[in-house]
Amino acid sequence: MMSAELISIGALLVMFVVGTILPINLGILAFVATFAVGTASLGLTEDEIFEGFPVELFVTIVGVTYLFSVARRNGTIDWLVGAGVRLVRGKVALIPWVLFLVAATLTAFGTFTPAAVALLVPIAMNFAYRYKINPLVAGMMVISGGHAGAFSPLAVSGALVLGLVDDTELHVSPVALFSASFAINLLLSVITYVLLAKRPAPLAENAHEEANDEEHAEAGRLDWRQWLTLACLLALVIGALGFHLEIGFLALLAGALLALLDMKRQEKAVDGISWSTLLLVAGMMTYIAMLEKAGIIKDISEHAADLGSPLGVALVLCFTVAITSAFASSTAILTAIIPLAVPLLLSSHLNAAGLIAALAVSTTIVDTSPFSTNGALVLGNARGVDTRRFYRQVISYTGGIVAVGPLVAWGTLVLPWS
Repeated sequence: MMSAELISIGALLVMFVVGTILPINLGILAFVATFAVGTASLGLTEDEIFEGFPVELFVTIVGVTYLFSVARRNGTIDWLVGAGVRLVRGKVALIPWVLFLVAATLTAFGTFTPAAVALLVPIAMNFAYRYKINPLVAGMMVISGGHAGAFSPLAVSGALVLGLVDDTELHVSPVALFSASFAINLLLSVITYVLLAKRPAPLAENAHEEANDEEHAEAGRLDWRQWLTLACLLALVIGALGFHLEIGFLALLAGALLALLDMKRQEKAVDGISWSTLLLVAGMMTYIAMLEKAGIIKDISEHAADLGSPLGVALVLCFTVAITSAFASSTAILTAIIPLAVPLLLSSHLNAAGLIAALAVSTTIVDTSPFSTNGALVLGNARGVDTRRFYRQVISYTGGIVAVGPLVAWGTLVLPWS
């Protein structure tokens, strides 16, 4: 199995190098590597490999980006952006912080983080485009806000972690878990804002042409198309948050309805779907799902748990989950890593609440990666940017978090209390 692990990780590294240096979509390389490594090295069948294709994420990104493309073309998004600016009394600098707080509130009261991000990121990217805010800052602060509230006892992730711990002899305070996540994500947002808010976005050559092609809503009065679009967006929020319906299908339904009623204006709305992002994300997530199915991810985590002193093992675990979660489902990683950490906690002097919180934070703060649902939504909804350069910015940002975030989580949540 060790040779299979080395081949799998080696192929991943080769993909990154080739995809970064050469102008080829990384998703294409990932699909090729999935079949080559899966069949030749891991002994998986084609059906087993296809099981890893992220159908739900595919539908979510297609649905959300299509609906908001329709809403942009009929002027509704421009009206919402203008209303948001009026709400903060024209202080555009406050917009990223409003988005952070709204995202945190949604997730703290039970909204699944990807659903909250899917609702807010298109709005954030349009704010950024219209008012020259760095789109990286706007998108990343929505994600950080979503994770800031994600570990409240009412939230999906918080309930998951607390439920896993309750099945053991350990005890973790819900307040401690929530406070730790909120504090570190708030710190991350402050650093992001201070360092990046004034940096220019990587603009595309046709950014101004795109702006001229769209029809802007008047500041005050809305026509029937915009009223209907607002009603559809409200129905989307109610359906996704109140009834836990699949947000991608709801968005496709709403977008199709609006397009059918306004066909002349919406005939090019499908161009607003970020197909290159979909290819990138689907390919990478299929590859990582193949590794999970073959047990490679679990083997790597178990090898990390066998190393050194308890404090050293805790640090290695934080880095392991951060690196893995940048390419895979945070929920799946949390479900796998908490049981692995329990024997370590029971046999050492490590503080249970501190390590569990550090693992939870390390797993989720890297969801800025373009290979995660949240990062993919930011990449797919960015407007007026050079997609390739913006992708590199998102990768670099995530790389910085992977390099520093687990160390900060370990240093603040594990080390002082052990």
